[in-house]
Amino acid sequence: MADEDLATLGPRAGAPGSTPDAPTGARTAARTADGPTPGGPEKAAGAAAGPGGEPAVAPAPSAEAPAGGAPASARWLTGVVIAGIVLAALNLRPAITSLGALMEEVRVGLGMGGTVAGMLTSVPALCFAVFGITAPRLARRWGPGRIVCAGMAAIAVGVAVRPFTGGTAAFLVTTALALAGIAVSNVLIPVVIKSWFPQRVGQMTGLYSMALALGTSLAASLTVPLTAALGGGWKIGLAAWATLAAVAVLPWVLIGRQRGVTAGAARPAAGRQDGAAPRARITKSPTAWALAVFFGLQATGAYITMGWLPQIFRDAGVSAGTAGVLLAVTMAVSVPLSFVLPRLAGRMRNQGPLAVVLGLCGISGYAGLWLAPAGGAWAWALLLGVSNCAFPLAIAMIGMRARSADGVVRLSAFAQSVGYLISIPGPLLVGTLNQHSGGWDQPIALMIGLLVPQIVMGVLAGRDRRIEDEL
Repeated sequence: MADEDLATLGPRAGAPGSTPDAPTGARTAARTADGPTPGGPEKAAGAAAGPGGEPAVAPAPSAEAPAGGAPASARWLTGVVIAGIVLAALNLRPAITSLGALMEEVRVGLGMGGTVAGMLTSVPALCFAVFGITAPRLARRWGPGRIVCAGMAAIAVGVAVRPFTGGTAAFLVTTALALAGIAVSNVLIPVVIKSWFPQRVGQMTGLYSMALALGTSLAASLTVPLTAALGGGWKIGLAAWATLAAVAVLPWVLIGRQRGVTAGAARPAAGRQDGAAPRARITKSPTAWALAVFFGLQATGAYITMGWLPQIFRDAGVSAGTAGVLLAVTMAVSVPLSFVLPRLAGRMRNQGPLAVVLGLCGISGYAGLWLAPAGGAWAWALLLGVSNCAFPLAIAMIGMRARSADGVVRLSAFAQSVGYLISIPGPLLVGTLNQHSGGWDQPIALMIGLLVPQIVMGVLAGRDRRIEDEL
C-alpha cells in the first residue's frame, strides 16, 4: 500500500459553495456523531497541513446558510452526491447475487465445469482485494468522484456484456471487469462520505449500507422472476442489471467534475509541510490491522452464510423453498439495521460493545444450527442476519478511525483489501469440511471459533483512536 497523501478530495477551489480554507481542530474534524449541522462539500486535507503535520480540514458550508452562505447550486450538488451514493451502493452486489440465482443455467449454457463454477464463489473477494488496493493511487491522479464514475461504467459494461460472450474465459474476464468497478467503489465511497459529510458520517454511512443491503436482496430475490418476465432467457436476466448501473453513472459524471485534481496536486509531496518527513506506512498502525482482520472475518461469515446456509437447512430436512426464504430473511434483516447501526456507532466514542453484541448473535445463531437446525430455523436465520451487520459497522469505523479524507482512503483500501484476502479461504474450507466429515458439525464449529477473534478485533478496532496518531 502506497503511503503518499491524497490530493484534494473536495470541490475545486472557487467551485460554487466552496469556502476559504480554514483549519479546524483535528479532533473536531474527526468526530462523527450525527449533529444538527447539515453536511456539505468539505475540502479535505492533502494540499495544506495543519498543526503537527496533519492535514488541515476546511469546514463544510451549511446547506441552510443565509444570504452570503452556500448558494443554491451547492445545495443542489449535495443532493446529487447523496443520490450518487445511494445509486452506487445499490450496484455493489447485484453483479454477484444475480449470478448466484442463475448459476445452474449459466453452467449449462456455457458448458462450465464444476471447478470453474466453484471458482466464481471466490472470485469476488479476490477481485475486491486486488483491484481495491489500486483505488488510492487512482484517486490521487483523477479524484474519487471520477474513479467511482468509472467504476459504475465498468459495472454496467461488464454486466451487460458477460452473458453474450459465448465462452467461459470471456465470461470470467467481463465478470472481473464488473468486479473491478465494484472494488474501487467499495474503497472510495467511504472517502466521499467523509469529504462531503464530515458532520454526518454515521448517518450517511447508514444510508449507504442500507442501500447496499437492499441491492443485494433485490438481486437475489428478483433475478429469477425478472428472467421469466423477460422471456425466460438467463442471458437477458443477467444483463438486465446493467440498466441500474448505467443510471448510477449519471450523478457521478456531475460529481467528478466538481472533484477533479491536477497532476501536480496528486504528487507524493502533496499534504506535507516543507521539510516534513514522509508518512509512515499504514501497516505500522495497530488499529488499521485490527480493523482489517475484523473486516476479513465478518466478510468470511457473510460469504459462508450466503453460500451455505440454505444447504445447511435443506440437509436438516427443511424444504428447498423454505430454505431460500430463510436466506432471504437473513439478508433482509440487514436492510434496516444497516441504516440504524452506523448512526448508533457515530454517537459512541467506542464501538467495541457493538462488535461484541453482533458477535454474540452470530455465536448464538450457529449454536442453534448445531443443536436444532430445523426446530428453530427462523430464529437462527434472524440471529445470523443481525450478526452479518458487522459489515456496516466496519464501514462506519473506517470513517471514524481517521481524521482526514486522506487517512480514510488509505485505511479503507488497506482494511478492505487485506480483509477480502482473509475471507477467500472460508467458504472453500467450509465446503471441504462438509465433504470430508459428511455433516455440518465441523463447519459450524469453525464458524463459532472464527467469531471469537472477530469479537476481539472488533473491540480493538472500536477504540477511540486515529491512525494518524499511531503513524
